[in-house]
Amino acid sequence: VQLQASGGGLVQAGGSLRLSCQASGFTFDDYFIGWFRQAPGKEREGVSSIKNSDGSTYLIDSVKGRFTISSDKSKNTVYLQMNDLKPEDTAVYYCAALEVEFDEPPMTLLLAPPGGMDYWGKGTLVTVSS
Repeated sequence: VQLQASGGGLVQAGGSLRLSCQASGFTFDDYFIGWFRQAPGKEREGVSSIKNSDGSTYLIDSVKGRFTISSDKSKNTVYLQMNDLKPEDTAVYYCAALEVEFDEPPMTLLLAPPGGMDYWGKGTLVTVSS
């Protein structure tokens, strides 16, 4: 089982990046997959999640209108398109997966404690310069 995150980098404020989280070893449609971020000296923060079975999504308010989460089932990959990046978006971004147990909404993944995730990917660093 693996979550492979990629796509981070250095970008100027106002720029864009697309993060990818490729999943393997589990049934893609049975899981939420989402993104968390951790800035230096701050706690990890949930950013966005998607319920792969129906494509429903959730974004935190601070990224709405700038970030979009989507998935490509043919590639077992979830994307986080980040536009109009700001210096405060600078963080290590992690993807995580949580199995859907009932018919919960996608926000469920972001509310779960870190130890409650089924899988974590390694982080990818996003640095936004001003």
